[in-house]
Amino acid sequence: MGGDWTRAMVADRLDLAADVMHSLPPVGPQGYVSAWPEYVSCFADQVEQEPRMKKPLPSPRMITQADEAMLWLRWLDKDIGEILWARANRKPWKRITWRHGISRATAHRRYEYGLAVIVWRLNGRPVPRKRSMQFVIGQTV
Repeated sequence: MGGDWTRAMVADRLDLAADVMHSLPPVGPQGYVSAWPEYVSCFADQVEQEPRMKKPLPSPRMITQADEAMLWLRWLDKDIGEILWARANRKPWKRITWRHGISRATAHRRYEYGLAVIVWRLNGRPVPRKRSMQFVIGQTV
């Protein structure tokens, strides 16, 4: 997909990565075993209960795309990468601004700049270091 990435596409891919990471089974310590037996329920136990639906596990392609997207965050400064990942995990702006000690407008500007930097890199263009954040954001869609 060289040359046609947009900020919306990058944001969607980061959202997908966060969703994939949440849907994977939890990692426990090696050799963890429970001494309790499995509870076997009979029909009477299950009467009038709602069935528990399980989320399907992500496909291998989704996991690969999530891994790719998480590697993109290495191209950014630590603070900007944390803001992008927090937004992908649907954290509210208030929590992000408190954590980083910045205003809402500054957090949004850094979020847009982080997406723009990733777009520049994915489209194979070097990110101009001597230009303003607004210029870098304005050159992407």
